[in-house]
Amino acid sequence: MTPDLVVESFVVGPFEENCHVLRLSDRAETVIIDPGDEAPRLLAHFEKAGWAPVAILNTHAHLDHIGAVKALQERFKIPFHLHPEDLPTLGTAPQAAHMYGVPVPDVPRVDRHLAHGETLELAGLAIRVRHTPGHTPGHVCFVVADVVCSGDALFRGSIGRTDLPGGDTATLLASLANEFLTLDDSVKVYSGHGPVTTIGRERLHNPFLQGLSPGHAVDV
Repeated sequence: MTPDLVVESFVVGPFEENCHVLRLSDRAETVIIDPGDEAPRLLAHFEKAGWAPVAILNTHAHLDHIGAVKALQERFKIPFHLHPEDLPTLGTAPQAAHMYGVPVPDVPRVDRHLAHGETLELAGLAIRVRHTPGHTPGHVCFVVADVVCSGDALFRGSIGRTDLPGGDTATLLASLANEFLTLDDSVKVYSGHGPVTTIGRERLHNPFLQGLSPGHAVDV
């Protein structure tokens, strides 16, 4: 019998960020995506479940997505993956924490740079990387079978904000048109905040996607 893709999500931290954990149903190896906070809680759950994390992948490096990375990286001795264009964003996490009045995170070491179009073979999964800038310059999404981890580019009924440093509305809309709307309607969207949705639902009902066409330039 072919093992199923399993996605388990944890809402963590004051920004209610979604950390997603991917694995095959017949394996203990897992891939952690965007562990934003509450490292002790995540560690306790992983150890109780008998999971064996093999890598941390981040869609981007905003404060609310990186807070637990270093603790998990060091506990499991696993590599942290990030797109190189988000290295400046990662470096400003302490200043952002001061601005928002939240604890300053330990800034993790980036072990491997992600590249658009590559496929990562991890924990028995084929994880396709798509560069989706606009929310941040180095934002990416991860496509695995019938799932996309969209980070803060696409939400149920909304899209990522572009008023933070490095954000750009035209760039984000182009990413949505050319990297998300090219996916099948049945693909499930696990975003950085909020509930799960599908590409089909967002194509029909998300007001920010109306008028966008894959492969076409976006006028703003």
